[in-house]
Amino acid sequence: MVTEAPKHDIDETKLHVSHRKKVAVGVPAVMHALQMSVEQMGVARSIQTLTKVNQKDGFDCPGCAWPEEDKRHIAEFCENGAKAVAEEATLRRVTPEFFAAHSVAQLAEHDDWWLGQQGRLTDPMILDEGATHYRPISWDDALREVATALRGLDDPDEAIFYTSGRTSNEAAFLYQLLVRGLGTNNLPDCSNMCHESSGSALTQTLGIGKGTVSIGDIHEADLLIVAGQNPGTNHPRMLSALEKAKARGAEIIAVNPLPEAGLIRFENPQTPKGVILGGTKIADQFVQIRLGGDQALFQAIGKHLLEVEERDGGVIDHDFIAAHTSGFDAYRRQMQDVVWRDLVAATGVPETALRRVGEAVRTSGSTIVCWAMGLTQHKHSVATLRDVVNVLLLQGNVGRPGAGVCPVRGHSNVQGDRTMGIYEKPSDAFLDALEAEFAFSAPREHGYDTVEAIRAMRDGKSRVFMAMGGNFVSATPDTHVTEAALRRTELTVQVSTKLNRSHVVTGRRAIILPTLGRTDRDERGGREQRVTVEDSMGAVHSSRGRLVPPADGMLSEVAILARLCALLFPARPGEAPAPAPAPADAADVDRGQAERPEPEQADGPASPTIDRRANVPQADWAALEHDYARIRTHIQRVVPGFDEFEQRIDKGRTLFLPNGPRDDRRFATSDGKAQFTANPLEYPFIPHGRLLLQTLRSHDQYNTTIYGKDDRYRGIANGRRVVLVHRADIQALGFAEDEIVDLVSEWRAPSGEVEERRADAFRIVAYPTPRGNAAAYYPETNVLVPLDSVADVSGTPTSKSVIIRLERRT
Repeated sequence: MVTEAPKHDIDETKLHVSHRKKVAVGVPAVMHALQMSVEQMGVARSIQTLTKVNQKDGFDCPGCAWPEEDKRHIAEFCENGAKAVAEEATLRRVTPEFFAAHSVAQLAEHDDWWLGQQGRLTDPMILDEGATHYRPISWDDALREVATALRGLDDPDEAIFYTSGRTSNEAAFLYQLLVRGLGTNNLPDCSNMCHESSGSALTQTLGIGKGTVSIGDIHEADLLIVAGQNPGTNHPRMLSALEKAKARGAEIIAVNPLPEAGLIRFENPQTPKGVILGGTKIADQFVQIRLGGDQALFQAIGKHLLEVEERDGGVIDHDFIAAHTSGFDAYRRQMQDVVWRDLVAATGVPETALRRVGEAVRTSGSTIVCWAMGLTQHKHSVATLRDVVNVLLLQGNVGRPGAGVCPVRGHSNVQGDRTMGIYEKPSDAFLDALEAEFAFSAPREHGYDTVEAIRAMRDGKSRVFMAMGGNFVSATPDTHVTEAALRRTELTVQVSTKLNRSHVVTGRRAIILPTLGRTDRDERGGREQRVTVEDSMGAVHSSRGRLVPPADGMLSEVAILARLCALLFPARPGEAPAPAPAPADAADVDRGQAERPEPEQADGPASPTIDRRANVPQADWAALEHDYARIRTHIQRVVPGFDEFEQRIDKGRTLFLPNGPRDDRRFATSDGKAQFTANPLEYPFIPHGRLLLQTLRSHDQYNTTIYGKDDRYRGIANGRRVVLVHRADIQALGFAEDEIVDLVSEWRAPSGEVEERRADAFRIVAYPTPRGNAAAYYPETNVLVPLDSVADVSGTPTSKSVIIRLERRT
């Protein structure tokens, strides 16, 4: 039976701590998923949706980006996938009456869990300057408000356009076209805060910013190193792939500061072994590494391999290195110079254990390294990932079955958005193709990434902020700075499915545009539309929602963007709109022509710095709004690898994008070869009396969406404000378990000044972390992460490397 939305926030006084779990998934996960599904959707709707998740004739899970095999199980979802579907397909509604009853100030007092639990947004809403409450506004008026604000800018760089990883390929392609049509590359996205370090390292060394393995490679690997990742909570379906690899005899090494249940044992609820016989042991070795010590681990592996090669030979793939790589000699000298004492100090792992990992790599016939945020959110993350590549190159573990790099992405289309051009630093080749397709001149100057966007708003350089999905306020670092920055803007626009904190931290004016989700039926132009997404391994497939939308007249992301383009980019004087390319199965779109708003002329002359009528993209926006196949035809003309796009996704088929390193050992680097790099060893220094904090998710959470109050595998129930600390550190620092403390971060700014940030009222929980390390949940601890503390090269916030002290509450 569907339950009402909660009336109160999480009561942290009811927090309970018990023993952590040593097994993941199993029957308890099934029961918890079904409980949450029924509470949000009811029994019938739960059956209707869950049986279509990740199916060829259904919709892509709005959770993670882990790929599906060609043969699907009837229950092709995990516990967190079921929670994500329940959150989106909920029967709870946030109506204009809700906003009339709750002022923005009142909503801002609630926590993120309460906000998200209120339900689906139903109507466009506007917050007028000086108003205390949102009020309803028509779709036409809302879109004209946005278009008028964008046209009124003195410079297109005064606008910022953020993207969440749930945005479909079709919407992302239109979004970046709209932004570049305005004349800016200000396209920050959630990748900037997670796998930007991966893209930076892999592009330099392998010539592609993505992984180089397929789901079949995972099954065929002899050795899988899973580093800085917790698949039991963040990517539970990955455990099924690891289980298959184990059945073939693969060895798995887990590298992480915290012992995580999913990498200890997996009880697969879809097999008798998982339900009755105790499941499968996942990790053969658990390397409990200190935060920020991963680069040292991979340098230790490389050093061990080179030492054994020097002594015995037969370790290094000399033919591969000679034919396909550069930089090997400099890397070898670097590994000769690094000393084991430093590697042990950086990792906190004895030399014997480091060499044991090295031996596993040496004896493996094919090795894959998987990683997530644990490796990407440190100052030296790009160097760390270069050293991951170095280790794989030594034995030719790129471009052959069961081997390669596997950055495991979060949101289900975050990789696809980047493929579609959601990037502040687009390539000239992409812009050339875009210009040729839409007959305009695209901006060439690089735009803002996420951190740079916050700085620009903080400094008064940006007047309009628009977000295509996501929860920018809760996803970003330095919460107080980010909130103040957004409040300096003139207008914030949020395209959203659910209420979140970004709706209550606004510019002087704010607009909410509710939109269809993955589970919703999308009917445009008299037919059901489908969209596409790209998974973590470069496979593209279609997604088609089945549920009646939460409100009549609700627009999809594609429709919102197409209508904005129609308002912003009228046909040039004397020209008709450019005809949209007709796909092979295009339907008649004349019926939808009258539904779009007519382009509105500017109230006054256009800004002298922007010739908007002479240099804007040319397309039949109404046709694109009512037939997404036409957008896919544009995509196949602009983006390499999408030839015969429509046919290759038809009938549930999957389009596998080309991948040079994987397909034929082709590397689009500066010299055409895979590049070894010599990276000086780095690792964090922890001052006396301080701890190094990592921010992380609870089990009842996906990114900024908080589904529930528990972190079941870690033994935390009914609360979130906890800090996990080694028992010996609690005693050494003079505190006691269960004591309530404030967390105070300390960061030395480039000026030399030590800056402090504070997060109040966290309960100390004794936990088996490495000495000197600590962990706590985000977004509650994002306030501790300095805006300017970012990874070298990638600019990713250092959310896994925050120096803190514990302070008694007064």
